[in-house]
This record gives sequence, structure tokens and C-alpha cells, in this order.
Amino acid sequence: MKRLIDLRSDTITKPTEAMRKAMAEAEVGDDVYGEDPTVNRLQEKVAQLLGKEASLFVPSGTMANQLAIKSQTQPGDEVIIEATSHPFNFEGGAGGALSGIQFYCIKGNRGILKASQIEEAIRPNDHHYPVSRLICLENTHNRGGGTIFPIEEMKAISRLAKERGLLVHLDGARLWNASIASGIPLHEYAKWADSVSVCLSKGLGAPIGSLIAGSKELIHRVHRFRKMFGGGMRQVGILAAAGLYAIEHHIDRLREDHEKAKRLAQGLSELKGVTIHPEQVETNIVMFEIEDPTMNAFHLSEEMKRFGVLIHAIGKTMIRLVTHLDVTREDIEVALETFERVLGRK
Repeated sequence: MKRLIDLRSDTITKPTEAMRKAMAEAEVGDDVYGEDPTVNRLQEKVAQLLGKEASLFVPSGTMANQLAIKSQTQPGDEVIIEATSHPFNFEGGAGGALSGIQFYCIKGNRGILKASQIEEAIRPNDHHYPVSRLICLENTHNRGGGTIFPIEEMKAISRLAKERGLLVHLDGARLWNASIASGIPLHEYAKWADSVSVCLSKGLGAPIGSLIAGSKELIHRVHRFRKMFGGGMRQVGILAAAGLYAIEHHIDRLREDHEKAKRLAQGLSELKGVTIHPEQVETNIVMFEIEDPTMNAFHLSEEMKRFGVLIHAIGKTMIRLVTHLDVTREDIEVALETFERVLGRK
């Protein structure tokens, strides 16, 4: 059977043999009792990397984000967020259903908000309005094309939040990518948020898991809501071992994914019927638009699949490609040849 080249997402990565070995040999205990030593090591490691007092292991990035929202708001509060962000668009309406909050959505520039935009969105102290309570940022920004949130803007937003009595949550599912690409340490990004979520099952290649980090007081509250949401797990050190292995072995190699993404973008720019800005590719996500009136994104996706390359149409004209651990440099060249075969060269 012909091997598929899967560029749909970095979530499709499979554990390496070495990671599977670490999982098989993991020391475990009952995590609900706080007795799983491997989970405890993972939580301590991530808290240290992010410069926070504590962190908690959860099954998914969606749960991490929603626990952050639940733990820092009251029903009827408002959460200020970028309009294309993950918690608003891709978490099943959980903010309203689980926390009783509403989102105030602001359109950013490739997912990036400015402090001045947020300041305009903060509600006045008037009983007619919901209470502005939490600001959600995303770094890197998925629908922005893997955009890195500028650290100076994060600082400005953090200062504004403190002045106005708001909290900040950072959806850092791909924060590892931002740190490797920018050279800015993880803890420096995390410093400007009250809570931070990070994902193990994207670029780092673990099969499952995210963590949420913050103060000990916040994580104590998050822990209670994790139980309420059904996220309490038992001998979960088997999964935590994959996360520990990923952190110890797969962070630095993310720069390879970024290089592959830049090569992919440059090659696409040479093809017919494609609008792309290679200079905007900062990490491992490539977005481009189909200009050819005879070919929409869904049609292109089907045609590429026929030749063994899987891509993700995110609208009638927009395609998202993501490089990752299981895509080689040779795969990128094959994918570009396949695009040329389907689209043609300029």
C-alpha cells in the first residue's frame, strides 16, 4: 500500500518507537489520589518550563482551555477573544455550555490583537453590561497561519489587564513552536498570562494530553473542575511518559518543521492559481488561497488525495497545510510535485 503524506495537521503524528518504550516502562499510580509519579514529574517539569507554581495534566487542549475559562470566570461574565481563535470556534460551544460566559470577539491581524483593541472592548461598570473578566490569547495562532504573538504586545495586554482588573489566559497549544522560532523562552511568554495551556499531541508527537499552568491557587481550582468535567484519570503515567519523552527529545527538532513549512510555501508560490505569502510563514503552518475559478479547495483536496497527499480545506478557497514529525523533507518535495501535477506551474 502506498504511504500517504499527511499534511492535514500536526495532530496526526504517531508515537516513535522510543516514545512507546518509555510509555511501556512508565512507573504508574493512581493520579486521582495524586500518586502517579510519572504524572507528577510531568506536571513539575511543565510548571518549571513555564515559570509557574503548578500545572495539571488533562486529556486535551480543549479541556485545558475550558478549565482555564471556568476557573477564572463566573456565569454571565464576558471573555474577550480574537474572532478566529480556537476556544470560540472549535470547542463545541463549551464556553457558554460549561461556564455560562459569552465571548466578545475582535478581528485581529492574522490572529493577533493589539492592547488598544482590547481596551475598547472592555465593558463599562454598568449593570446593563456583562462583566469583562478574562482575555484569551493564542500563540501560535492556528487560523492566523501559525502566527507568533509578538511578546511586546503580550506585555502591553498584560499591563492593561492588570490596570483594569482582568485576567489573561494564553492558549499555548503550539507555544513550543513560538519559542523555537522566536528564541524567546517559554517562561517569558507565560509570564504575561495568569493561565497557560500547552499541548503535547501536536508538534511534540505525543499521542494525547495537554497541561494547564498557573498559580497553586488557580491549579487547585482547575483540579476541582477537571474532576467535574470527567477528566480525572487513574494510572495515566503511561500517557504522561509520552509527554515527558516528547519534551525531552522533540522540542528542539521543531525548527525542522518550520524549515519544511517555509520550503513548502516557497514551492507553492511558484504554482498557478495559488495566492500565498511565503514571508508570513513563521512556524509549521502554511495557508494559501485557490484563485483558479475551475478549482475550489475541496476539489483540490480530493484530487491531492488521489495521488496520496492529504491536505485540509478550511473553506471554499482556503487550504491549511501543517508540517510535523512524520513528514520528511523528501515528503515535502513529493507533495510539491503533486501540487504541480494538479495545479500546474506558473
